[in-house]
Amino acid sequence: LDHHLDRLFRSAKALGFQHVHTRTEITEAIFRVLAANGMRDGAHMRLTLTRGEKCTSSMNPLFNVYGTTLIILPEWKPTEGATTYDNTRGVSLITAGSCRRSPPSTLDNKIHHNNMIQNILPKIEANLAGAADSIMLDVEGYVAETNATNLFLVRCDRQHDGITMDKDNNLSGCEDAVLVTPTADACLPGITRDTVLLLAKELGIKTEVRRVSLSEFYSAHEVFTTGTMGELTPVTMIDGRVIGWEDTMKRGAVTELLQKTYKKAVATRLHWSTEIPPFC
Repeated sequence: LDHHLDRLFRSAKALGFQHVHTRTEITEAIFRVLAANGMRDGAHMRLTLTRGEKCTSSMNPLFNVYGTTLIILPEWKPTEGATTYDNTRGVSLITAGSCRRSPPSTLDNKIHHNNMIQNILPKIEANLAGAADSIMLDVEGYVAETNATNLFLVRCDRQHDGITMDKDNNLSGCEDAVLVTPTADACLPGITRDTVLLLAKELGIKTEVRRVSLSEFYSAHEVFTTGTMGELTPVTMIDGRVIGWEDTMKRGAVTELLQKTYKKAVATRLHWSTEIPPFC
């Protein structure tokens, strides 16, 4: 929760919001809403902060004189089954053609905002193509993210039979494996993205954060997406090209290990979480 609230406050400050609720007020409001609905597990919550009520109709923020309005929307929603993502079998992606991810000079994607037209148009493309999501390129043609998630690829520089994982979750054949994710120049640097980079370092997996071309994703040995709701989702096809060792369309071993490590970390590293108080 703290990381999400940090991002909310950063975005509110960048947008010039005035009279913003305090962290304590927001946290207590969240707890009250969850308690009123009897929600403790199996729920997904979205927070929206607006400039608040206006004293008259206008786009001028000077007329938002009553302070910000916080909207808390929780719903019963398990990670898998209620979304477009299958975290075992994987999903297919297409490349968006309707729009590019904007640079900071146009609309800075590091601000988490409600102007979602750049996300909705490529999502419509994906729906019409029967894909889970669309890959979004920046204005120079480099991969930024999908319309909903961050992207990672696994690349091995030398040819071999693939990376395998034994019953004790030990990898073999991964000595030259590199985990690559695009820079956050034209995308939202996701919290799950940061967590995966941290866990990969702990596991001894080499990482690179840099500009990545679409062809690198086409030829990758593994690809997966990351997001708060979907967590880590394998990608088995991009624009009709099969992703995976020997074109198997199966979840890769590095992806599977990071999935297991992520779930274990979320469950056991209690300092990463915010404890929900007992409901009355």
